[in-house]
Formats: sequence, structure tokens, C-alpha cells
Amino acid sequence: MEAPPFRVLVVDDEPPIVDLLTGYLQREGWTVVSASDGPAALDAVRAHHPDVVILDVMLPGLDGVEVCRRLRSFSDAYVLMLTARGEEIDRIVGLTVGADDYLVKPFSPREVVARLKAFQRRPRRAGGGAAPDSVGMKPPAPGLDVDEGRHEVRVDGVPVELTALEFNLLAAIARAPGLVVARSALLDAVWGPGYAGDDHLLDVHVANLRRKLGDDPASPRFVETVRGVGFRLRDRVPGAG
Repeated sequence: MEAPPFRVLVVDDEPPIVDLLTGYLQREGWTVVSASDGPAALDAVRAHHPDVVILDVMLPGLDGVEVCRRLRSFSDAYVLMLTARGEEIDRIVGLTVGADDYLVKPFSPREVVARLKAFQRRPRRAGGGAAPDSVGMKPPAPGLDVDEGRHEVRVDGVPVELTALEFNLLAAIARAPGLVVARSALLDAVWGPGYAGDDHLLDVHVANLRRKLGDDPASPRFVETVRGVGFRLRDRVPGAG
């Protein structure tokens, strides 16, 4: 059966940008709707259930960061944030509230299309394809359960709510407990092969993941940084022989 068209919501209060992006996205065969302020963006997400939201940071009504924060309570859409500001803090705040990626204005529409195609290559949930059979799988680390089939994570038996990107990131690390997963391999696995965005994106999302797992970066129980290389999942209790 043919897959439904990729649905994109463009949220920007500058009509020329909306028109430019709409033209490029429709040429890819994608369905495009738009909104020009924060409240309208949230209404459009509820009404149209987009696969991706292209979200400007500076919006009337509600800014893009607050829109992203609110939509994460009811939508699993990918969020690509657009900002005219160069300050790193704007990007980090956006990623912390659940955005998947960002671009700084002025940007190339072709770069937007490339980022969205990378999103397309990695379905949000296991339901998009054959789910791994997780029944009877050994937990990848003491106290941590990662069930890819059910898209669930538990720490000491307590469910942990992760964004889809955070789940994909943890799952990619957890498939090889005790072994280092290179930064480039994680970028390919989670953001798509050939991702050409900011490498710092990975560090921000790992920090978000650790916070939700209750992990102390200085003495991690689960996700350990191997400087200059990547990350690994500790397959034994820290301090154990």
C-alpha cells in the first residue's frame, strides 16, 4: 500500500518565507499547510497532524519555543526550528523543549528539504516498520529497560517519558552496551545518513536524555561520554568490579 503524503506545517509570520518554502516542499510531493502565529500553529498541529513542523522562533501570540513546548504534550511531529538570531542560547533552549533540529536565517530552501528528507528516513515510532521483538531481552544496563517494540523506557521499573528523538538516541546507544558508539554513527542513526548540521546538537540531546534518566554527567549510571569519540551505555554498576 502506498504511504500517505509527507505532511509539513510551516509556521512563520513572514509571507515571502512561507511562500518560498511551500513551493519547494510541494515540488517534493509533500502536503503543506501554514500558520502565521503561535496559537494558530498549535491549532494547525491538532487539526492536520503534520509529520514535521517548520517553526520560526520569533512569532506573534506565542514564540516558537513556547509553541514547541506545548505541542510536545500532544504531538510527536519532528520540529525544525528557524531563528534569525545567532546566539547559541536560542538554539539550545529550542532543543531543550523538544525541537529536533534548527537552521539559522538566512537559510537555503534546499537545506530545509535535505533536513526533512533525513526525517523521512527515520520513522518516529517502531510502528512505521517491523518492530524488534523485545520479549525476553536482557536489560542493556542494570536498572534500565529499553523496549524498542513498545517504544518504552523504564528506570528501576518506573516509566520514563522521552521524546521520539531521545528514545531513538538511547536505543542506538543501548544496542551495544559497554561499547563506544561514535558521534558520527549516532548522527547517522538518529538524524539520518549524511547529516550536515551542527554536531553540538548531539550534546544537547544527550544532556536532555541524561536529565530524564536521572543520570549525573559527572558520575553517570547509564550514558557515559568518551571524550573525542562518542558515548557508551554502562553495562555494569559504576564502581562494581
